[in-house]
Amino acid sequence: MHLVSRYYGNMMYEFFTNSYLGIFLLILGQCLAVIISVLISLAFLMYADRKIWAAVQMRRGPNVVGAFGLLQSFADFLKYIVKEVVIPAGADKPVFLLAPLLAFILPVISWAVIPFNDGWVISNLNVAILYVFAIGSLEVYGVIMGGWASNSKYPFLGSLRSAAQMISYEVSIGFIIVGIIISTGSMNFGDIVRAQDGNFGLFNWYWLPHFPMVFLFFISALAETNRPPFDLPEAEAELVAGYQVEYSSTPFLLFMIGELMAVWLMCALMTLLFFGGWLSPIPGISDGILWFILKMFIVFFMFAMVKAIVPRYRYDQLMRIGWKIFLPFSLAWVVIVGLFAQYGLFAGTYSRWVVGG
Repeated sequence: MHLVSRYYGNMMYEFFTNSYLGIFLLILGQCLAVIISVLISLAFLMYADRKIWAAVQMRRGPNVVGAFGLLQSFADFLKYIVKEVVIPAGADKPVFLLAPLLAFILPVISWAVIPFNDGWVISNLNVAILYVFAIGSLEVYGVIMGGWASNSKYPFLGSLRSAAQMISYEVSIGFIIVGIIISTGSMNFGDIVRAQDGNFGLFNWYWLPHFPMVFLFFISALAETNRPPFDLPEAEAELVAGYQVEYSSTPFLLFMIGELMAVWLMCALMTLLFFGGWLSPIPGISDGILWFILKMFIVFFMFAMVKAIVPRYRYDQLMRIGWKIFLPFSLAWVVIVGLFAQYGLFAGTYSRWVVGG
């Protein structure tokens, strides 16, 4: 029996490694595993978001559908699916329907280069950071297309504000990431995490030497993903809910899933860039995917708390912070990190990766 199982095991290995069909099925299985896991986690993230917000406001939040309201997100999903898709009479229908699909697909394909553990990644690109940054830059097109195709002035104004906001804070995020790249000497997420490994646990991670940039990246991520207090593109009081006001049913759901998935992606990026990815915070304790997921949930908790306790900014304040504070500060930080790397002033992981020791 052991020989038979070993024989079939070798056959399966040969099939998945030496045939085009096997390689295709293997990649497809990996993609489905990541996508399904991320989509299921989004349902519970929405539940956690609403529960945290309710706790801050001293109310219960979802508590009826399922035990403790755990199935509320799935009930909302079903509600959106069975609703009628309403398209305005004057809308550009192909673009109108393509916009939410684009807003959903782009955050999904960004997860192809996110490592959940050492070697656990669909595509281990050497330029993974550039890939994520390029895909993130394209996400604004879904918003602009949705606002323009609606044939209504309020969604169009909301899409323009969203485009200006996302482009403004992408610049700061880019400069912050450049500082990480200089520190590590690589644009591969696995290399960035391994550069933070050391004998001092969490004190080897980049949150300590790049401490000011942690806050700038976090605030820029809030603005990039239209999260409060920077949810100006979809603020009900100003623009009747913004660029997606003419959407209903499944297209509206795709916009919301894409936005929440972008938030979850930002949590993963913060975990990889500043908090050691899958590395254990305590020396001697094994690393693994559980640490990665736990850190992501902690970052998301901060996202949820900001939504609950910080009032919304005016749009002029949002632009002023992005261009007059974050941009100069992040650019100056790149210069400082570059000088430190040039003269070998980094210690520990820095000297090993940047100086080439």
